[in-house]
Amino acid sequence: MFFPLPISTSFSFLCLLLLHRLLLHSYIFSSPLSLPQPVFPTVNLLDSKASQGELRWLSYPLHGWEEISGVDEHYTPIRTFQVCNVMEFSQNNWLRTNWISRRSAVKIYVELKFTLRDCNSIPLVLGTCKETFNLWYLETEEREQESRFREHQFSKIDTIAADESFTQMDLGDRILKLNTEVREVGPMSKKGFYLAFQDVGACVALVSVRVYFKMCPLIVRNLASFPETVPTDSQSLVEVRGSCVNHSKEEESPRMYCSTEGEWLVPIGKCLCNPGYEERASACQMCRPGFYKSAVGNAECSKCPPHSVSHHEGALSCACEKNYFRADEDPASMACTRPPSAPRNVISVINETSVILDWSWPEDTGGRRDLFFTVLCKRCVGGVLRCEPCRSNVRFLPWAAGLRNTTVTVTDLLAHTNYTFEVEAQNGVSGMAVAMRQYAVVSITTNQAAPSPVTVIRKESTSRNSISLSWLEPERPNGIILDYEVKYYEKQEQETSYTILRAKGCNVTLSGLKADTAYLLQIRARTAAGYGASSRSFEFETSPDSAFSMSSENSQVVLIAVSSAVAIILLIVLLYVVISRFCCHSKSKHPDEKRHFGNGHLRLPGIRTYVDPHTYEDPSQAVHEFAKELDASCIAIDKVVGAGEFGEVCSGRLKLPSKKEMCVAIKTLKAGYTDKQRREFLAEASIMGQFDHPNIIRLEGVVTRSKPVMIVTEYMENGSLDSFLRKHDAQFTGIQLVGMLRGIASGMKYLSDMGYVHRDLAARNILVNSNLVCKVSDFGLSRVLEDDPEAAYTTRGGKIPIRWTAPEAIAYRKFTSSSDAWSYGILLWEVMSYGERPYWEMSNQDVIKAVDEGYRLPPPMDCPAALYQLMLDCWQKERNNRPKFEHIVSILDKLIRNPGTLKITANTTSRPTNQLLEQSTSEATSWDTVGDWMDGMRTLPCKEAFSGVCYSSCDTMPKTSTEHRDFQVLLSNPCPEFRAF
Repeated sequence: MFFPLPISTSFSFLCLLLLHRLLLHSYIFSSPLSLPQPVFPTVNLLDSKASQGELRWLSYPLHGWEEISGVDEHYTPIRTFQVCNVMEFSQNNWLRTNWISRRSAVKIYVELKFTLRDCNSIPLVLGTCKETFNLWYLETEEREQESRFREHQFSKIDTIAADESFTQMDLGDRILKLNTEVREVGPMSKKGFYLAFQDVGACVALVSVRVYFKMCPLIVRNLASFPETVPTDSQSLVEVRGSCVNHSKEEESPRMYCSTEGEWLVPIGKCLCNPGYEERASACQMCRPGFYKSAVGNAECSKCPPHSVSHHEGALSCACEKNYFRADEDPASMACTRPPSAPRNVISVINETSVILDWSWPEDTGGRRDLFFTVLCKRCVGGVLRCEPCRSNVRFLPWAAGLRNTTVTVTDLLAHTNYTFEVEAQNGVSGMAVAMRQYAVVSITTNQAAPSPVTVIRKESTSRNSISLSWLEPERPNGIILDYEVKYYEKQEQETSYTILRAKGCNVTLSGLKADTAYLLQIRARTAAGYGASSRSFEFETSPDSAFSMSSENSQVVLIAVSSAVAIILLIVLLYVVISRFCCHSKSKHPDEKRHFGNGHLRLPGIRTYVDPHTYEDPSQAVHEFAKELDASCIAIDKVVGAGEFGEVCSGRLKLPSKKEMCVAIKTLKAGYTDKQRREFLAEASIMGQFDHPNIIRLEGVVTRSKPVMIVTEYMENGSLDSFLRKHDAQFTGIQLVGMLRGIASGMKYLSDMGYVHRDLAARNILVNSNLVCKVSDFGLSRVLEDDPEAAYTTRGGKIPIRWTAPEAIAYRKFTSSSDAWSYGILLWEVMSYGERPYWEMSNQDVIKAVDEGYRLPPPMDCPAALYQLMLDCWQKERNNRPKFEHIVSILDKLIRNPGTLKITANTTSRPTNQLLEQSTSEATSWDTVGDWMDGMRTLPCKEAFSGVCYSSCDTMPKTSTEHRDFQVLLSNPCPEFRAF
């Protein structure tokens, strides 16, 4: 409805409105628009500013929104829509865009740039003036008829208000304020949509409309290409798998996440350039000539090392120049080298049948440091041209090949013989260039030499006054032996008076000797060069001067006969004693009785005793006695899982003939090991090979006859117990934990029964298989401690684990099964705390001091009281008061049979004290009779063990304890009240 105005008033307002439009038109089309660019990549679906012609948007009703055209300072057409019907009531002017294809967008953005007139600056407004307009949208699968418009089909997006509005003063100064508003629409599912602008009485000019969606652009990151990606929704990131660029391969699967703002986030994984390619400009490009790259990676191509070259692109290595070589084990980065020149200044020093050769280093080493020398010996007859290799018994000291020094001694040569020695310097490429090898040659003639000593003399026969002897020719006669000199004398005379005989052959009879007398004898051989050295002194005796004397042969026969008769008599007596004792023993002993040995351990007959492999002079003898030698071809190494003290620890497979393939763990001895390291490495296998128990790691065998040296054990899928517990914190029941502890205690009982002390019992040295079976491993610290000032902390196997070691073992090096029991208590604490570090961040010195002053670890959270009491028992300062492993197994078996006892938890609010112990002791002393004591016990947590048990006096307890199992269980149960009594 319109209200009539005076002609002068209506005319004035229309002039003002026309002036407003002209000024607005002049501002828009004369001032360049500096529109801010989006931060992230976008894809435009509609941009009214970019349109070259009329937009032809639907205006309803027709006299509402008006399309105005113009040009900017670049003479580019710009289309705007304006409406300003503020002089009329009930305005409802709609402007609808053409149909917009959604493409792949799920969420779209609408950016509006507009100006809006302040209602207070418009004079004489009779209608309804607004300072806002509404934004609507309609999703459709297809275009609708352009002339059709149904208002009720649209959904409202938002009401748009201006941050800055202009006034009449602004119109006078031609300063109009442009507003920018962005609204989000979505998620959308249909093929396209319409936008609509509703004016309800505002004076507004819509300068530009841009509809767009955001997307993550095509990008190459870490040599992986990620395609253009449109976010799917506004709540989550889109994971996109990248593909490696050409000439590269995945090291780890490349992935990135596309955010809703079109930004790539969280790059994971990468690709590596193939050999012969390097990373340049986010791509893998071939190495240039003169460069190479031998391995996968993103390192740059390397320049060819000296004396090598590459003539083509993409070289994996550089070829050596002529007369230069590279050994198989040389890396591609090493310069090409050549064989060394011949040694210089070879000097020979002859000593009879020995010669000392000495030389200087070659002038040219070939560019390598792995230089060694080889000496070749030739025996020449009739000149240098007729030479043959020396005899095999010629000795080289230290050896003939692989010499690292420049001297060698050659012995056991023939006397007065011509020899030629070739001394060659070699390095790692000498075998590849045989034609270039050079020798230094020296020829010598040995001197005439006396024969070597006689080493073997045999006694043929003996009588009262003579001895017949024979001997073997010297090992090195060094010529024709002319005769032998035999020198003998009485032992008591000490060579003050001796006799010499000469023999042509290798036997002699010494006559005119005294009966029953000891003689010493020496023999030496003579050649044209003279006498050789005398043999060592041999002692012989003549027969005694007696009527019953006889020859040596007869005396031996008689001695054998007498000895046999005595042996038969002794054997009959021994069998009689053994049979009689066995019968008595069978009658007196119970069939199921076990044997007790003096060391306090309860053992079954047939239990083996541990043998320390360090008592063997040769470690190979020990390892082959206790471990099975495996063929290296039966072992396949899959991957490296860790590093040990002497080498790598791997997982692999073992396939023995006629047996099923099994997974194994493999310890290898690293290259360049010393003899000491090899002994220590094999000692662990010698120890493990002696054990056969389900809770001890099983040794499958060793490889010592090929390299690398390996120890092969069963494979434990879950690794060490400490890391396994930390990974599965609070995921096991109390019974499961006690079951693990029971297995460890059973394994330690087995070791204790064998007389073996572990010395490093801790959760890190317990391995867990897929069935949660725990097995004791790592026998590296089972060594004898060294005698030095630091030995309280250091063993031949490494550092003493202070936090797990008993006080007497730290202070006095007293390692026993009782010290292992202390360590078991610490291990028990580790298990119940799920792998927490004992004593936390305290230093080793603080731990030693605190434990010595009586401090003990507090109970872990929710630790059963019975298990914490077992810990305190294991941590008794007096080692004889600690429980044996047999007792520990019994306690844990009781807890497993009575799981309800695990529900009583220890108090963790304060440090453990002995108040309960003292209180129980004082109460026990106040009981006058056993009955009173029993009544008192029935009021304590141990009363279940006394149910149905009746004792008339203290004298009946020991007897009853062997008959009533509940009392035996009580004795093994960690009950402080009972122990106090």
